[in-house]
Amino acid sequence: MNETIQTQLEHRTIREFTDEAISPGLLADLKNIAIRTATSRGLQQASVIRVTDPQLRLKLAEIGQQPYVARAPEYWLFIVDVHRNIRILQERGENIDGARTMDVFVEAFTDACLMAQNVVNAAESLGLGANLLGNVLNDPTAVIDVLQLPHYTFPVVGLTFGVPNQSPQLKPRMSSEFRFMENSYEDRESWLESLADYDQELQTYYDLRDASRHVDSFTDQVSRALAGVRRKRAQVIADIAAQGFLTAISEESNKG
Repeated sequence: MNETIQTQLEHRTIREFTDEAISPGLLADLKNIAIRTATSRGLQQASVIRVTDPQLRLKLAEIGQQPYVARAPEYWLFIVDVHRNIRILQERGENIDGARTMDVFVEAFTDACLMAQNVVNAAESLGLGANLLGNVLNDPTAVIDVLQLPHYTFPVVGLTFGVPNQSPQLKPRMSSEFRFMENSYEDRESWLESLADYDQELQTYYDLRDASRHVDSFTDQVSRALAGVRRKRAQVIADIAAQGFLTAISEESNKG
């Protein structure tokens, strides 16, 4: 097993870091890795906002409801960025509706996710720790306002990274037999029964966010996370539309 694979298999979320700054040379390498990430159709419709202003960091931490976000040496926000290409179309006097569709949005969203994971892999290979932050979607409109993101952009995922100041347990994952399938979807007669062993294993894991107690079983976590509707997050399509993307295509748009 090579070092890259070993590092990936040992991935764990790091939420607390030392005060050591990341060197300019290393930051430049990580930026280039982000830029070199695969991109749908070569359109490069994802970008990164490096947030260095302490006050902006505090506001993002409040939105995400995770105070430790403000303490990290580096905070990068990966965004959908169709704005640039729409500006190109506008300057060329062309119809922009083809660039505003959900198809393009999903392409750009995927590009941003790939960039973030690529940077995490690189950072961890260098001994750094990282934390991917889905909490930017707690209130994307607030994130957009705080960072003054223009139309045709959208926050996807935040990333904090630095020199680790903690060493959490490796969090158990369910067996690959439940997530790796061949040729078609493989359902189970009872997922509760199939995942019983994993439920038991997960309950032995300590989450450093609350090291005083074991975590709930996986199926308990599913119930707590998904049995109710997170109303703010449930309106994400409206938030996306507010940034200028089309959630439906009109006949007039089709002519473009």
